[in-house]
Amino acid sequence: MSLLAGKVVCITGASRGIGRACAVESAKHGATGLALHYLGDKETTEEIETLRKEIESTYTHAKVEVIPGDIADPATSTKVVASAVKAFGRIDVLVSNAGICPFAEFLTMPHATWERTRQVNLDGTFYIVQAVANQMRDQTPQGGSIIGISSISALVGGGLQWSVKQRFNLKYDNQSSTIHRPSDLPTWTFEFSHYTPTKAGILSLMQSCAVALGKHNIRANAILPGTIATDINKEDLSDEEKRNYMVKRTALGRLGGQSSRYRIIFAFPHP
Repeated sequence: MSLLAGKVVCITGASRGIGRACAVESAKHGATGLALHYLGDKETTEEIETLRKEIESTYTHAKVEVIPGDIADPATSTKVVASAVKAFGRIDVLVSNAGICPFAEFLTMPHATWERTRQVNLDGTFYIVQAVANQMRDQTPQGGSIIGISSISALVGGGLQWSVKQRFNLKYDNQSSTIHRPSDLPTWTFEFSHYTPTKAGILSLMQSCAVALGKHNIRANAILPGTIATDINKEDLSDEEKRNYMVKRTALGRLGGQSSRYRIIFAFPHP
């Protein structure tokens, strides 16, 4: 079944991980136009070029337009939409996927880490969703599907940073504002407290957009996956203790792969 036959799909953060898998699967499911955003440094430029060659050589019906830029900059979203419309005339589907997770302990996290994570994950999502929604409203036929990649942590918080407090009997000293931790406490206990709020924000944004944009025939949905093994957490999951902990948290007893989400993602573009 060609779920995206003849559609134009825009994907942010498309050079690797889930974004790359979504791009390949979009072409596989019949998309004829792919507007693929990537950061634009040396590494992601090499990645996006191999992706372009892979798609256009394997799926001859699909054409690829690649657009570099920092998604935290509003001008990047404007450029992504303009390039997609110039190349393909419209945008039918947006997968807002670009995101980062620089690991840091909450109590000592530099404010710059929080700011950059928010700017990329949440602000960047807002910018691209707003830009694409305006295009979907104005095009003929009107409408489209917007999909925001959130996280299960949007509902439950960063399980690692909070649940271990009880597990390892952490004690907070109100006078010194410090946490007393056993010597065997893993170093990964407070790593996601900056990431999870941004993913909760994406969920809320998609809920609000569903209400606000429905009158323009634009649907908005969020995907909230569990832990997916991608480049964003490859180094982190090399810690065997942490990886085992993450696996045990899942109902199926395994981590997700990079293409685990695409089936549900590509069901959303259908009215």
